Parts: sequence; C-alpha cells; structure tokens
Amino acid sequence: MKRDSKDSGRIALVTGASRGIGRAAAVALAASHHVICLARTVGGLEETDDLIKAAGGSATLVPLDLRDGAALDRLGASIFERWGKLDAFFANAGVLGALSPLTHLEPKVFDELLAVNVTANWRLIRSLDPLLRASEAGRVLVMSSSVARKPRPFWGGYAMSKAAVENLALTYAAECDASNVRVNILNPGGTATAMRAKAMPGEDPSTIPQPEDVAPLVVQMLSPEWEENGAVVNYREWGKRL
Repeated sequence: MKRDSKDSGRIALVTGASRGIGRAAAVALAASHHVICLARTVGGLEETDDLIKAAGGSATLVPLDLRDGAALDRLGASIFERWGKLDAFFANAGVLGALSPLTHLEPKVFDELLAVNVTANWRLIRSLDPLLRASEAGRVLVMSSSVARKPRPFWGGYAMSKAAVENLALTYAAECDASNVRVNILNPGGTATAMRAKAMPGEDPSTIPQPEDVAPLVVQMLSPEWEENGAVVNYREWGKRL
C-alpha cells in the first residue's frame, strides 16, 4: 500500500470483514472511518466494499489468512506507510472449530482454534500497537463469547480459545491504561451469522439479533467518546437500554 494524500480522518481495521458481524461493522464504521477490511475470501470482501461504496464510504481490501503470521507482521508496516496511525481495531474474525467432547477434538482443530482465535490477535496487537498509540484516541474491540466464562459441554475448544483471547485483551487493556488507547471486549450473544448456523443448525435465524443490530454498538465502542477500558460488554444487556 502506498501513501495517498487524499486519505484523512479516522482509520479502522476490521478482521473477518467478508460476512456477518464483521461486514455489518465495517459498513457502519465507514460512515466515520476509512475501513481496512481483512478476510480470507476475496469475493466476500468485494461484496463488503460494494456496500461501503453504496453508502458513500471508502475501504481498503486486504485478502489475508490470519494464520499467516508474517503477513500480519507486515500489515502494521503497510498501515504506517500509508496512514501513519490506526484509530480503531475490531478483532472480530474467529473460527468455531468442532463441537465435540474434548477427548474427541482433533489436534489440527485445536491448533486452528489457537492460531486464529488467539495467536493471530496477539500478532495483530503486537503489529498494531505503535499505530494505535499514534492515534489521538486509539480504540480496540475484541470479539468474545459467553462460553469463555460459562463453559458448557462440547464447546471446550472454542471456549478455551475465547477465554484465552479475553485474558489477552484484558492484559493489553491494563498495559494501555495510562495511554490514549482503550481496549474492550464484546460478547454479541446469539446472532444470525454463519458460525451461529453451524453451531445451532435447527435455529430460526429470524428469531435472534442480526449482525446489523450489533454493528451500532461496535461503532460506539470504537469511537473516541468511549472511555471505558477493560470492559466486557454484552450486547443483550446494552440492547435493553435502547
């Protein structure tokens, strides 16, 4: 990526931006940010870009596999070269793995859960930290799940990874406490996404919140006005206040 003199204002990075909550959040953030959309699927990213453009926003598309650690390391340098800072980072992307007893979980599935849900976010934080601190109001939002704190049978692999990424985020929040960076966690609850459909195949998606319902909270928590640090926010509780 090369520096563009027309780029100005706040810059946001959204992982998993090709569908679901990531896509909805990217489109909503584009009203106040230039959005860097990261995901593996090029076609999905292009669809997100079309929605952002239709709404009058702008985006930069980054087709990238979160398991490519070297590419994540280079991402920070690329963002610095073009914009010199990062104002908002939504660590949304994740994998469900397999719902099974822990003793039946295949090692390759366990390894992928750690690689995508935990290690990738650590590498991104490591790569993006100087850029977030260069912002007047750097904001980080990490996606989690209720199973991180309330384990249930057969969800052990996913729950383990979410508990780990919550601890990662809260540790980073504590380390940023004296800075202009705020780091928080979002538990969206049951939302009509492809991951939810995989976990709950018999559920009617029209009976639960849609990704577009959650997106305004993402925007709020990534705004300069959000001053809480180290908070775990549940969408269902926030929605009751509306």
